[in-house]
Amino acid sequence: MTRSRCLLALFVIALAGSCSRSTGPARTTIAVVPKGQIHVYWQTVRAGAQAAAKEAGVEMVWAAPQIETDYTGQVSIVEDFINRRVTALVLAPSHQKALVSVVERAVDAGMPVVVMDSALDSTRPVSYVATDNHQGGVLAAREMGRLLGGKGKVAVVGIAPGSGSGLERESGFQETIQKEFPGIELLGLQYSDSDRSKALSVAEDFLSRAPDLAGMFGSNESAAVGVFRAVQNRGKKGQVKVVGFDASSDLLEALRDGTIQALVVQNPFRIGHDAVVAALAAIRKQPVEKRVDTGVVVVTRDNLESSEVQKVLGEGK
Repeated sequence: MTRSRCLLALFVIALAGSCSRSTGPARTTIAVVPKGQIHVYWQTVRAGAQAAAKEAGVEMVWAAPQIETDYTGQVSIVEDFINRRVTALVLAPSHQKALVSVVERAVDAGMPVVVMDSALDSTRPVSYVATDNHQGGVLAAREMGRLLGGKGKVAVVGIAPGSGSGLERESGFQETIQKEFPGIELLGLQYSDSDRSKALSVAEDFLSRAPDLAGMFGSNESAAVGVFRAVQNRGKKGQVKVVGFDASSDLLEALRDGTIQALVVQNPFRIGHDAVVAALAAIRKQPVEKRVDTGVVVVTRDNLESSEVQKVLGEGK
């Protein structure tokens, strides 16, 4: 073998070894990291993300902490995706401040980041895809005010401290009650940490402290489940008006039987779908909307079977 051929062979071997050691994905890969994996809501978000990835012919990988308040676990998952050099990241931050640093590291590494569902205190993500959560809280308050005729005591079972979506919903609800319904007394807000058992305990505590409680607002799926179960357990179905946020089989059954009077329903399928679409646009250097509002609807027994509501509830099935 001549010297030049020997050098060429060594170069090819070295190049092959370098390629085999690469940790980057072989194709366009979008990592989707929700707050958690237990609730039906996140499974519907996942279905939407999978649909968008399939439409585009790209890979979607999904990883989530076991519980929605595991901020450290969510940070670790994002760090792992940064190290794996995925093409883009879609994230529903469990805490609007705790995830800022790791998200900005992803952006600095050249990875487009789309935030979905819940806000993050950073301007670095290319897009924010979510319900207008503040307006959702406003609608919940107005429905509660209508149900109570503008009078009575009301309590709020919230999500968790630092949850961007929860803060927006809960502030929208409380501000609207105070501004538009002066005859309604707000007894307070207690967090459930997105745990149905804790939400049940919190709701029962409100019922014990205020036997004349007229209404409760549960600001996400688990909070609303805890609230309606507490009302059932105390034999106060129909006496205590319940307004919840999100939809699941349990919540819809409680709406049908009159334990829940109204649900403020998001479109989680569209949230997952549109977040992946935004990530793909960013990868392709196409225009990306900075804010995508995926809509919200108030669902009651009267409109539950309407085409508008059934379309939202049916997506992702």
